[in-house]
Amino acid sequence: MKGYFLQKTLSFITQYKDYTSDEIEKLQYGLEGIYLTITKAIIILAISFILGILKETLIILLFFNILRFTGFGFHAEKSIHCLILSTFLFSILPYCLLRVELNPLLEYGMIVISLISFILYAPADTPKRPLPNKKKRIIRKCGTLIIASIYVLVIILVEDLELSLLLNISLFIEAIMVHPITYKIFRQSYRNYKNYSVV
Repeated sequence: MKGYFLQKTLSFITQYKDYTSDEIEKLQYGLEGIYLTITKAIIILAISFILGILKETLIILLFFNILRFTGFGFHAEKSIHCLILSTFLFSILPYCLLRVELNPLLEYGMIVISLISFILYAPADTPKRPLPNKKKRIIRKCGTLIIASIYVLVIILVEDLELSLLLNISLFIEAIMVHPITYKIFRQSYRNYKNYSVV
């Protein structure tokens, strides 16, 4: 299915303009990323729909992606690993947490763990997308901490318990994604910017 999509889309794009082999390779890489993102999203949302938490998953994805924009984090090298991890984090974990009455200490514990992880590890780069520029890393860390602090204030001040929990789950998922343990589990190098000259 993926091969068919890539072949048809590339044929359509290249019929209007001549591309070099390098340009075609970049186009193919981008299209493959789009295909994997769409298919992964469909599977996760379908599972969430079956579990009865589609709205909650969409809210978590929104808050998570805002935080991930500055915090970056782990990207699986294999699409199957990405699908398994994403399904667990965005469907299974929220389903379990939404079905039990969490102890307030556990909820605050999740917040503390998340904030400590952001202070120590965000932004977390990847081998394919290193962050060698120190100034940009500092800006992204500050951005992550500001966004996380806003989430925490909303969690504490808003009386909507479900919204507070969804924000907390978003924080916790991003904390998992920037943590070195996640990289180690999937045998991926961490702090890849150290392999480049410091700017």
